[in-house]
Amino acid sequence: MAKKQFKSESKRLLDLMINSIYTHKEIFLREIISNASDAIDKLCFLSLTDDKVGMSREDFKINLKADKDNRILTIEDNGIGMDRDDLENNLGTIASSGSYKFRNQLEEKDKENVDIIGQFGVGFYSAFMVADEINVITKKYGCDTAYCWKSSGADGYTIKECDKDSVGTQVILHIKPDAEGENYSEFLDQYRLQGLVKKYSDYIHYPIIMDMETQKPKEGTEDKENPEYETVYETTTLNSMTPIWQKNKKEVSQEDYNSFYKEKFFDYEDPLCTISTSVEGVVTYKALLFIPSKAPYDYYTKEFKKGLKLYSSGVLIMDNCEELLPEHFRFVRGVVDSQDFSLNISREVLQHDRQLKTIAKTLEKKIKNELASMLKKDREKYETFWGQFGRQIKYGIVSEYGLHKDLLQDLLLFYSSTEKKLVTLSEYVDRMKEEQKYIYFAAGESVDTIDKLPQTEILRDKGYEILYCSEDIDEFTLQGLGKYADKTFRSVANDDLGLEDDEKKEDENKEDNTAVLNFVKETLGDKVNEVAASKKLVSHPVCLTAKGGISFEMEKYFAQVQPDSGMKAQRVLELNLEHPAVKAMSDSIGSDDEKAKLYAELLYDQALIIAGLPIENPSDYADLVCKLMK
Repeated sequence: MAKKQFKSESKRLLDLMINSIYTHKEIFLREIISNASDAIDKLCFLSLTDDKVGMSREDFKINLKADKDNRILTIEDNGIGMDRDDLENNLGTIASSGSYKFRNQLEEKDKENVDIIGQFGVGFYSAFMVADEINVITKKYGCDTAYCWKSSGADGYTIKECDKDSVGTQVILHIKPDAEGENYSEFLDQYRLQGLVKKYSDYIHYPIIMDMETQKPKEGTEDKENPEYETVYETTTLNSMTPIWQKNKKEVSQEDYNSFYKEKFFDYEDPLCTISTSVEGVVTYKALLFIPSKAPYDYYTKEFKKGLKLYSSGVLIMDNCEELLPEHFRFVRGVVDSQDFSLNISREVLQHDRQLKTIAKTLEKKIKNELASMLKKDREKYETFWGQFGRQIKYGIVSEYGLHKDLLQDLLLFYSSTEKKLVTLSEYVDRMKEEQKYIYFAAGESVDTIDKLPQTEILRDKGYEILYCSEDIDEFTLQGLGKYADKTFRSVANDDLGLEDDEKKEDENKEDNTAVLNFVKETLGDKVNEVAASKKLVSHPVCLTAKGGISFEMEKYFAQVQPDSGMKAQRVLELNLEHPAVKAMSDSIGSDDEKAKLYAELLYDQALIIAGLPIENPSDYADLVCKLMK
C-alpha cells in the first residue's frame, strides 16, 4: 500500500512536537492514556442512550503491556475506536482533535458530564519522542472493519484493513534503541511504567491495568524454612481512579487526608491543617490544601519550589504551579483540579489567563481565613504554625511595597513585655492605656537581651506594653505596616518616645547641661551625630538612640547582607545626667579634661555594647577601663 504523506505544515509541526514542545519524554504515556480515556468516555456516554453497546462503566479499562524482548509497549483501550475517516482526520492531520469536535457536538447540559482531555490533537505524536515506529490497530463501535495506521514519523503513514475482534484501540510503540545519554529501555520497565501512571494518570476514571511480574513461593513450599520461588504474573490496577478531593467529605477521614499528604508531598509528619474547598461559578474547581507541621529543611533557600499540583480532569498537568500561590503563602502544599484551565498546546504549562488569577485570589482568601480561624479557635496550634512560618508572613508584609499588609496584619504575633507571651496587634491595641499615643516596640537579638534595654525602663514604669522584635525582619515589618488601628509604631530606640515628661530639671540646669553635652560631642567627634540629655533613662547612665529612618537593627542587618552598602543609623548618645557615672565625668570637666574624655569614650563604648553594636577596638576598650581603674 502506498504511503500517504503528512501535509507540509504538519511535517514541520511533527518535528516541532518531537523536539521542542514537550520538555520531558515521559509525558508521552500521559498523553496516550488520556486519549484512551477520552475514547472510553465517548463510548461510555453513548451507552447511556444505546442499549446495543452492551457494556457498563465497570467493563471499561486501559491495558498496558511491556514486551522487553521485542522492545514493544502497547496501550490498549476498549473505547469507541476509529474508522478510516477518523484515522485520516485525527492521525493523518496533526492538531486535528476528534475529542474536541466530539465535545463541541454535545448539548451544553451534556458537556458538564463528559471529561474530554485531548483538546488539541497533538498529544499522540509525543510518542515519537520514544518510539521509532507506531502502529495503531483500531475498530470503531458500529463498524465491521478494523484498520491499522502505521507511521515512522515525518515521512508519512499508511492505513490498511486488518483483523480485530472487539471495538477499541491498540497503540503499539516500537521503543527506540538506547543511545548515548538516552535510556529508552526505562519505558519498558514495569515499575517505571507503574510510577509514571501513578504520577500523571492516577486519577483517570477507568482502571489502568498491567500484568506485573512478581515472585511467589511455589505451591507446597510455602511453609518450608526455605521456600522455592517462581515467577508469576498478576493483573494489577495501577491507578486509584478517584481523587481524594473528588470524594464526599463525609467519606474521607482526617487519617485519609494525612496519608495522602504524606505520600504525595514526602513528609513524615501529619499536616498541621487541611483545607478542602469546592468552588462553582466563573471558574469551577476543587482544591485540597495542606499547611505542614514543620518547614522543610530547604524552605528558606532558593532551592525550595513553591506551588500546587495542577490537575485537569484528574490528569496531572504541573507538579508545581507557582502562579496559584502568593509568595506569603508559599508554605502551602496541595492540589487544584479543574476542567476550566486554558492549557497550552503541550498541556504542560498553563496560559496566564483570568481563570488562573481568579483561582489564585480565592485560594489566597481561603488560606488567610483558615489561618485567622486557627488563631482564634486553637491558639496553641497557631503558635506552632507561627514558629515554623511566621517569618514568611512578615516577609509578606514587607514585599511588594506593603501591598498585602491589610490581608496579613492580623496574623502577626509578637512577644509582649507585660503578657510574657506572643500577642496579636489587636490584643495589644485593646490593652493600650488611654493616654498612650504609640504602639511601642523594642528590637534586639533575643527576648532576654531586649528585656534589659535601658530605653524600656521609663515605658515599664508607666505600665506601657512593649512588643519585642527579636528577628531581623521584625522592624522592617512594623515599618512596612506604618500604622495599626490608627496607632503609629514607635521604637524605644527612637530619639522621641512622645511621652509627657517633667522637664524642670533640664530647664534649671540648661546652661550646665549644654556645656557637658558639647564637651562629650567634641570628644567623640563624628562617632555620634548628637549628644543629648536623656528623657527616658532611669537607672542606666547612657544609651544610643537612632534618628531618621534607619534603626540599629536595620544597620546590623545590612552589615550582614550588604556589607558595602554603608547603611548606618544616625547615632544620638543620650546621657542620664543624674547618674553617678555621668556626674563623675561632668565633675572632671575643667579640672581634669583628659580624664573626662576617657569617661566620655567609655560611656560611648558602653552604649554601643548595650545596643548590640560592635565597638571599634575591643583591646582599646580594655585599656581604657584599666586606665580609669588606676
